[in-house]
Amino acid sequence: MSESAVKLLSYFGTYTPGEAGAVSAFKFEYLTTLGFAAIVIFLGRAIVAHSAPLRKFAIPAPVVSGLIFSIVISLIKGSGLVALSFDAAVVKDLCQNLFFLCVGFGFSTRMLKRAGSSLCVKIAIGACLLITLQDVIGVLVGNLVGLHPLLSLQCSSAAMSGGVGTASAFGPIFQKMGAPDSATTVGVAAGTLGNVMGSLIGGPVAAFLISRHHLKSDPNDKPEAIASGAVPELNNSRMISMFAMCLLLAALGMPIYCLLDNIPKIEMPKFIGCLFAGAIGRNVMEAANIKFYTPEVDAIEHMFLELYLALVLMTIDITALAPVAGQMSVILAAQAVLIALFGIFVSFNLFGRDYGAAVMTAGNCGWGCGSGPNAVANEKAVMDQYGWHNIAWVLYPSFAVIIDDIYNPIFLSLFGGFVA
Repeated sequence: MSESAVKLLSYFGTYTPGEAGAVSAFKFEYLTTLGFAAIVIFLGRAIVAHSAPLRKFAIPAPVVSGLIFSIVISLIKGSGLVALSFDAAVVKDLCQNLFFLCVGFGFSTRMLKRAGSSLCVKIAIGACLLITLQDVIGVLVGNLVGLHPLLSLQCSSAAMSGGVGTASAFGPIFQKMGAPDSATTVGVAAGTLGNVMGSLIGGPVAAFLISRHHLKSDPNDKPEAIASGAVPELNNSRMISMFAMCLLLAALGMPIYCLLDNIPKIEMPKFIGCLFAGAIGRNVMEAANIKFYTPEVDAIEHMFLELYLALVLMTIDITALAPVAGQMSVILAAQAVLIALFGIFVSFNLFGRDYGAAVMTAGNCGWGCGSGPNAVANEKAVMDQYGWHNIAWVLYPSFAVIIDDIYNPIFLSLFGGFVA
């Protein structure tokens, strides 16, 4: 490639010529990456708007277009033309943390009182039971296909309930226990596929439950921002204030993350600190009668969720999954069946067999086979189609993820030492 062409491309990213037969690579810089993410968001919304089946089964829009985009990128790489990648790590981290901060900000003591301690206990029981079953079944199926038990755990709750972050953190831990050097790669690949699985399973499972049991949402159950009956109007000044508040609370979440992450033998993701900071900030502001604006916080929450999902799905490197596709796919198939059956026969019954239980079951499939954002995306897609449920939206994802991030690392550490 000519020097002038390389210089021109440098405005959009970094070009690395291939050597010794290797494929040339180009990594888009972050603003161009965000432009592609915007295309993914627009495309996903357009596809879902014109597809009744996608709406019926509540498939999140960014998942649809993000998968299409990642397949196209993988085909270009597989053709040997050029390996395209995106500078998205920092922006994804920002989106995830601010999104969970906003979720935590909706977690008030008033909501806990409304939901009742019984539901909270049931959510905790369900989360711990699912994590335990994922690991037991993962190791059993792994033994059948001849996969190292610690690699099987990387395809179980480490990647499923824990997501890519937990799987990445436990890769080196499992290697010290005797796992092969590919432990981190296997975990990240499983977590990546888990994100896709969780997004694709949750909506259809909830739609099945809603249809089978003839469930309907309560028309009086509305988002907090419009509970008064007035149409929420966003205000520029309030938006700036709430965005600055979110940034401040996110920074205050780092000391919380530091404290939690230094608990011995427990690996905590950064967003848990932001989740707690949002919840603490909300309740302190309510107690002190400090004014805040829910519509603006809701808008920030939805913006960062859409952008996060778009960035995650569009940057999946499908070609990296090929070396571990065989044995891993068998375990992941078993995990997919487990999460669907668990949602239908355990979660739905445990959470009350009503419309809210169906929405929470969609969320259960999301975090249980992917991550916290998947849970919220699944619930949002279901509620966009079938109606709102405030407790399911505010309480379930944040509380289930908190229980997961406490119990999962402990059980992985103990069970991993047992099967190693």
